[in-house]
This record gives sequence, C-alpha cells and structure tokens, in this order.
Amino acid sequence: MTLISDRPAGAIRDIFGRDKALIGMIHCPAFPGAPRYRGASMDDIYDTCMRDAERLVQGGMHGLIVENHGDIPFSKPDDIGPETPAFLSVVTDRIKRAFGLPIGINVLANAPLPALATAVAGGADFIRVNQWANAYVANEGFMEGRAAEALRYRSLLRAEHVRVFTDAHVKHGSHAIVADRSIPELTRDLGFFDSDCIIATGQRTGDSASMDEIDEIGGATHLPLLVGSGVTPDNIAAILGRTNGVIVASSLKEGGVWWNPVEPERVRRFVAAAEAAL
Repeated sequence: MTLISDRPAGAIRDIFGRDKALIGMIHCPAFPGAPRYRGASMDDIYDTCMRDAERLVQGGMHGLIVENHGDIPFSKPDDIGPETPAFLSVVTDRIKRAFGLPIGINVLANAPLPALATAVAGGADFIRVNQWANAYVANEGFMEGRAAEALRYRSLLRAEHVRVFTDAHVKHGSHAIVADRSIPELTRDLGFFDSDCIIATGQRTGDSASMDEIDEIGGATHLPLLVGSGVTPDNIAAILGRTNGVIVASSLKEGGVWWNPVEPERVRRFVAAAEAAL
C-alpha cells in the first residue's frame, strides 16, 4: 500500500478504547421544520431518542451516532436551517450526560459544518460525513465533497479533537461522474483530505457492502475501516474479521425497520454474535 497521508491510524482506539467498536445509530424522529413533523413535543422527541440510546447501551454497544434521519426528504447542506443542529445538540448533550459513551454526529444530507457545531455543543467525539472528497449524484441532487471548508471550520471552532469518519463509495447515489476512478483511488482521496476513519456502505439503508468491496476499500487505506450499513448477526463475524467495527441501525429495530424503536432482544443477540466473533 502506498501511503498518501500521514494521518494517524488510531481513531477507533483513541475514541472507544478498543480496536473494534460496535456503534449503534440513534435515528431521531422528525424535528420541527421537517416535512414529517406532526407537532410532537420536544420532550417526546428527546424521550424517544433517549429510550433508543438506553436500549443500545444496556445491550452492550460501545458507542452511538445521533442522526436526523426523521427529516426525510433531506435538504442539501446550504438549505439546512439552524434549528437542526440546535435540536441535535440537545439530544446529544442529554445522551452524553446520561450514558457517557462515545458519540458521533451525522447531519443529513452531507452537512459537516452543522455536524461539527453539534459535536462541539453536545460533547460528541466524531462526525460522520457521507461525501467528504470528490462528488456524486445523490437523492438530494449533486453533492460535492466539503472537506476543505469543514476542516477550516473545525479549526475556527478549535475542535481538532472531533474526529471525522467518512464514507467510501457512499450509498443512496450514483458515482458515474467519477466512474473513471477506481474505488481504491476514491478511498485514498479520503485519507489525503485528512479523514480519520473510512466507512464502507451498501447501496441503501440496511444494505450491506459486499465482502469484496469491503476488502477493496480496506486494502486502499491505512486508516481504520468500519462497515456502516446492512450489518446483522449473520454477517458480523465475517465483517469484524476484516474491519475495525460496525455502525448498525436497522437490524436492531423492531421488525428490522429503521423507523421503528430499538428492540432490546435484537441488540442482545447482535452483541452476543459480535462477542463470539471477537
């Protein structure tokens, strides 16, 4: 492997205190201002997030990501209002104070500046960014990598302690505009632009990347690698054998559906399968 970045490779151990991490996703309900918001009180919204967090933590997950997944259809970064990071900051702060586990932030769609603001306000440890370098065509339209402005904003906030986890060959979109560049090349670009951790995904929420693609991405970087969708008790052993951990959501929900509450028994089964693999 030819290194094109001097970025240290210890983000997972630094944040989670272990070499392989199980990270559960908090899919926040629709916030005020989003199309699916139907007048729920903020206390009800926060309580929903707290219940999911509690079930994930009690089931044995090592960390969490807070995400505004209920805000479908997602706005492009420049159209996201200040209310979104405000609501997310409160959720993050409450979860952090209650459970003390490492927390990440993902602001959809592809909004690292609001994510960084939320991370600083809420005490999060990292952000996830779906398109960090290059560009692709997403559900929301044309999406450009925002590494340059995001890292300058992080410097402005004096928040270099907030790590950046970035997707390679991100789901929910077409990569035809960079089809002349291979997945390994696109992966190396993430490290070149100071990503701390790489995430492999499938084609959509709940869809896993293939083992071949996971190996292809992992072979192109010295940085830690996570799988960020489609992880189940059935494939966790194979995935953990190739990576530094997983981000998991749908398979821990009632019925395996992302918008349902976290089901404690599913979390226990998943963690047991992961621990057996480790």
